[in-house]
Amino acid sequence: MPNSIRKAVMQAMTGVYDPEIRRPITDLGMVEGVEVEGGKVIVHALLTVAGCPLQDTLARDIEAAARGVDGVTDVTVHLDVMTEEQRANMTARLRRSGTAPQSPPDTFHGTATNVLVVASGKGGVGKSSLTANLAVALAERGKRVGLLDADVYGHSIPAMMGIADERPTMVDDVIMPVMAFRVATMSLGLMKESRDQVIAWRGPMLDRALTQMLSDVYWGDLDYLLVDLPPGTGDMPMSVARQLPTGQVLVVTTPNEAAYEVAERAGTLAKMLKQQVIGVVENMSWLETVCPHCGNTHRVDLFGSGGGAAVADALTLSSGDPVPLVAQIPLDAALRVGGDDGRPVVVAEPDSPAARAIRRLADTFQ
Repeated sequence: MPNSIRKAVMQAMTGVYDPEIRRPITDLGMVEGVEVEGGKVIVHALLTVAGCPLQDTLARDIEAAARGVDGVTDVTVHLDVMTEEQRANMTARLRRSGTAPQSPPDTFHGTATNVLVVASGKGGVGKSSLTANLAVALAERGKRVGLLDADVYGHSIPAMMGIADERPTMVDDVIMPVMAFRVATMSLGLMKESRDQVIAWRGPMLDRALTQMLSDVYWGDLDYLLVDLPPGTGDMPMSVARQLPTGQVLVVTTPNEAAYEVAERAGTLAKMLKQQVIGVVENMSWLETVCPHCGNTHRVDLFGSGGGAAVADALTLSSGDPVPLVAQIPLDAALRVGGDDGRPVVVAEPDSPAARAIRRLADTFQ
């Protein structure tokens, strides 16, 4: 009987995934042993590093899986830390599996990962908030999602995802992205010593930083990698195009003329760099407000109208390929509040106008 329970518990462990590496703990050599005495079970598990920030999550998952085995009445989880040799064996196992870090250009070439690059011609159009919320919306739909903050100077993704004070875990020379809302997130902002530290780099340093965030980070098997570009047509968009040439570009704009004229340049640069522009997103399209006189809800075009369609038409004309207007996101205070609080609006206010629009956009990638 003890042997049958031990085997059943070990089988149950194959369904427990490391919350950072996102692979079964049995594949990673993290189950050191199982003891059985009657209906009482002790699972000895190994953490990849001391002080693992998600060790409580791992212990709960192990306990829940073991309790689901017939005949088990009590479960104790003992956590220890891998030795250097055990970590080296785990890293080698990951590399053999083909999901460990690779060398750019195009780390994700030949994989099933869809790379979505979110660009804008200027700042202040809500590009980063859209990227963060779209990533979370895709993860809610069961997709395995990574989020790379390539906006080195203005990295706002960590704060928007509620992880600005967290740091990635290092396993030997491999960086584990920080998990937030089921999205594997990486940003240079997570690597700084303090949040107020300023990054003042030029082109070669920017390119090297992007290389490290692609090649030194364990992204695992992703369905989607979303890349938040800095605004404009500078060094980083060109580095991303070189290192992720299969990336498909979404251009974000607002309805007003000053924004959409600049947004068109971002799309044109993507075309020059041989990237496919798959659509335009118009942000802050309108404000829904309740009229104090009639009590009805009206749309107010605070920033004008037609900018997204104008960008889509111009890029279609210049490239010869159809570039549709794929979404219009209304101006919504809940979107701003969610960004400030570190809780994306699709989670914090799922029924808000902006959240509904972003979910509809996510549905187009199903």
